[in-house]
Amino acid sequence: MRILLHRTGFIWIIVVLVALRILGMVLVPLTDTTEARYAEIARLMVTTNDWITPWFKPDVPFWGKPPLAFWMEALSFKAFGINEFAVRLPSLLATLATSWVIWRFALLTGTTRTARNAVLIYITTALVYVASGAVMTDPFLTLGVTWSLAAFYLAPTAPRWHWRYGFFLGLAIGLLAKGPLALVLTFAPIVIWSFIHRSGTAQRHIKALPWLKGSLLTLLVGLPWYIAAELKTPGFLNYFIIGEHFMRFIQPGWGGDLYGSAHRHPKGTIWLQWLMASFPWGLIAIGLLLGKMFAAQDRKTLKTTAASPLHSYLLSWALFTPLFFTPAGNVLWTYLLPALPALALILAMTPATQDKSRLMASGSYVALFLVPLLSLGTYGYVMLQPDSVKTEKGLVAFVNRASGNASGGEENNPTPLYYLGSPPPSARFYAREKAGKLSREDIYQHKLPASPLYLAVPKRYWQKMTDKLGHPLPRLFENRRYVLTEIQQRP
Repeated sequence: MRILLHRTGFIWIIVVLVALRILGMVLVPLTDTTEARYAEIARLMVTTNDWITPWFKPDVPFWGKPPLAFWMEALSFKAFGINEFAVRLPSLLATLATSWVIWRFALLTGTTRTARNAVLIYITTALVYVASGAVMTDPFLTLGVTWSLAAFYLAPTAPRWHWRYGFFLGLAIGLLAKGPLALVLTFAPIVIWSFIHRSGTAQRHIKALPWLKGSLLTLLVGLPWYIAAELKTPGFLNYFIIGEHFMRFIQPGWGGDLYGSAHRHPKGTIWLQWLMASFPWGLIAIGLLLGKMFAAQDRKTLKTTAASPLHSYLLSWALFTPLFFTPAGNVLWTYLLPALPALALILAMTPATQDKSRLMASGSYVALFLVPLLSLGTYGYVMLQPDSVKTEKGLVAFVNRASGNASGGEENNPTPLYYLGSPPPSARFYAREKAGKLSREDIYQHKLPASPLYLAVPKRYWQKMTDKLGHPLPRLFENRRYVLTEIQQRP
């Protein structure tokens, strides 16, 4: 795949792509469920000053993920204030760090053009572009896995400390970002590749790493938090290791999830998600592969290339993650992020399939800006139609304005906000954990904790609730999911 760029053009495209992503990070509100949930966990880390246990709610520990992403987001809150840009910035920085690893890998195994193409393909892949400006743990996992796998391959030919010990630091990052899954996503491609090249090539790479000192480094960096977390909230290790790493994947619709619901999908769904995650470059890769398979000379070249140590290593890296999740019924497209650096490298190392290189380059430019431009259109649509996304930012802002919190009014006695049922994470984040919970029985029996109060009612319950109460309620504000009303205690 050829993208004809000089150094200045490459730098300017990177700047434009990053600027467009930052625009979305600033303009788009935090959405439910993942983004707002993780942002609220990071906010609670700041307000409680508890850097060991992430908290799902003030009285509920969050055992679903290690804390690396929350640490970075909490530090960003401290530096830039509690806002959307601050909580999303660490994901962008992790993505740029991963891009640097890809750049160095491509530069040491190929050419400058290959390195430029690999970075541009990577950051304009759909999932990478979305995740780079979203509140997620996956960009940190991907950084760790990418650093480890790049370091393993480069250690014999580039024996600098950031490759020899980078392999083990990458493992530690993965353990603190996502857990033992990082070990599987790192070691499994290496084992597969080592088996293929067991005659001697793999041995050279294995011997190039300081396994004893490096393993101690991984344990020194990654293990203390796990011990501290279990001591502080006993039961963490059982839930996290057994539940999150086994039951979640082998039991469709796993009912043990403490923080949400499992995602039921038919087995093999991960490949459909791969098409979305890798768009548009995954489709281009499939097209190039099919084109070579139908030409006899190209088939021979393809077979020779795939058998080379470098390309077989990248193929093992790129294919293991989707293969690993193929039997799983509970999958998300974000699981594929660690495989995308290898896809970018493979495509960057693939020459144009026709002599008209400028025509090929023109098609590459279209693919390069497709996802960023689609994202820009999405930003505009969300700004014009804020209720098109699942977020409570607008509703909470309305309550703050109406009760005087945002305009210098009656700040000492603001009208409180309650939700019929549990407030979604975005309500908890934007209301700074001051959005309460009421049941339908509380409303019907007039057991209100305050009077008057604002009540956000799910739209599906609105008509039934008003019928039950026997009197109309004002519709003060509506968003995608809720109708806001004001109620008072009745005798």
